[in-house]
Amino acid sequence: MTATTGSDSIVLDSSGWLEYLTDGSKASAFAPYLEGDATVLVPSIVIYEVRKILQLKQSKTLADIFLSDVLRRTIVSFDDVLAIQSADLSIQHRLAMADAIIYATARHYDVPLITSDNHFANLAGVTIL
Repeated sequence: MTATTGSDSIVLDSSGWLEYLTDGSKASAFAPYLEGDATVLVPSIVIYEVRKILQLKQSKTLADIFLSDVLRRTIVSFDDVLAIQSADLSIQHRLAMADAIIYATARHYDVPLITSDNHFANLAGVTIL
């Protein structure tokens, strides 16, 4: 699906989804992003990460609840353009593969990345909750 850009769009990192869905200590900080009017762009790697963690550490039911929610969002597939950007950003900022893909997606669509993951500290366009 083609993502739109604009100030009403965000990328939410896997950490945000997990905090929200598991009622973690920062769930209320992430709630406005998932319950509000913002368009949430979801890199496909986030679906993989969140579903896997929920199934392993929580329950298949919660993983299914996540899937039913996330599939109503704007999914961003990993393509050649994002692969190149991700590789460059990974080297430039010493990011792990999944983090580089997530960050590259936010940069590609010029939208904020919302996270609680300190691996993104001091990067442009990132809000750490």
